[in-house]
Amino acid sequence: MKSRASHDEAELPGGAALPGALPGALSDELRAELIAFRRDLHMHPELGNQEFRTTAAIKARLERAGLKPRVLSTGTGLICDVGRRDGDTRSMLALRADIDALPIPDTKAGVSYRSTVPDRAHACGHDVHTTTVLGAGLVLAELDRQGLLPNPVRLIFQPAEEVLPGGAADAIEDGALEGVRRIIGVHCDPKVDVGKIGLRIGAITSACDRLEVILDGPGGHTARPHLTTDLVTAAARIAIDVPALLARRVDARSGLALTWGRLETGHAPNVIPQHAELSGTVRCLDLEAWREAPDLVHAAVDEVAGMHRAKTVINYIRGVPPVVNDAESIGLLDAAMTARRGSYAIEDTEQSLGGEDFSWYLEHVSGAMARLGVRTPGDTLGLDLHRGNFDVDEEAITVGVELFTASALLDGNHS
Repeated sequence: MKSRASHDEAELPGGAALPGALPGALSDELRAELIAFRRDLHMHPELGNQEFRTTAAIKARLERAGLKPRVLSTGTGLICDVGRRDGDTRSMLALRADIDALPIPDTKAGVSYRSTVPDRAHACGHDVHTTTVLGAGLVLAELDRQGLLPNPVRLIFQPAEEVLPGGAADAIEDGALEGVRRIIGVHCDPKVDVGKIGLRIGAITSACDRLEVILDGPGGHTARPHLTTDLVTAAARIAIDVPALLARRVDARSGLALTWGRLETGHAPNVIPQHAELSGTVRCLDLEAWREAPDLVHAAVDEVAGMHRAKTVINYIRGVPPVVNDAESIGLLDAAMTARRGSYAIEDTEQSLGGEDFSWYLEHVSGAMARLGVRTPGDTLGLDLHRGNFDVDEEAITVGVELFTASALLDGNHS
């Protein structure tokens, strides 16, 4: 499968040709306001389902623009329709942002907007995602006042993306997709230069689940392991053998991978412990293999543990399926970016092993996620997501707003 539509394939819904110059250019005043808004969010990061300040800030700005946002019933996150009137039955394009931060310290130096909250940081770029959707909403609201918005658009500011199985499920349960026929989003990519986006048809992320394994045995003296369950050895064998077994029980192309992040057991060098715990993540590139993963993992853990007479409790926590971009939505994003910045601003992107709960929306409606370039051209620092020193070139905010507004205008003209 090609990673994205070629420009011959990148047609708008209905196969219509691209129009001329699009309205909705970002003013210098709004650009400066959005940068300030992003920096404020960056200084005040909040974890999933705790984003009360963030939600209030978004709500206040949308209301200042004459819009009527609705806070989700969970208490954080909100949705807001632009250009929708009472009784309007037209289906909508949705723009999605995630608003939560990560439980890690901000280690950046020399910036005025470093996090002011200990052990909290916007190290995944959600402050940028939020600001781009907010900016797009403000631009589209102005276009609607001018009679230039062809179709209503829904803004979704979703909480708790970093908390499995993801706040998208709560947003959907709260009606975020009612009346929506297509949804698009972006994710910051520090490997892509600012001013560009990365596109891919098909799976662009992997599935991501969490696994916890609890082992128990009678314990004993290290002088007599043959009389008890050698729980340390059992835990070590599970850590080593279970990932290897899984690799031989699914097609290698499915990319099913179990990686451990924690192993705890024992308190003394001459005592065989009675309890051990392992936890990690199960990631998978293929949707069908992901559906089979819980049964495969349970069987492999039980098989290895049984060889060592260890009693097991397995907690397999479903996370998110892969984000699978449909070709038509990728064509829309391709056309929108081409209209704003030219085809040179689009590049192919690879499927990653990261998880994203945007995938839950795609279980209900068509849509796509683009990689938003945030690296300053020529930068050699190699910043990466989920690190305390992560930062972005803030020109990415303008690019994201342009992409969203052009998508809304093009999709609305040809829905």
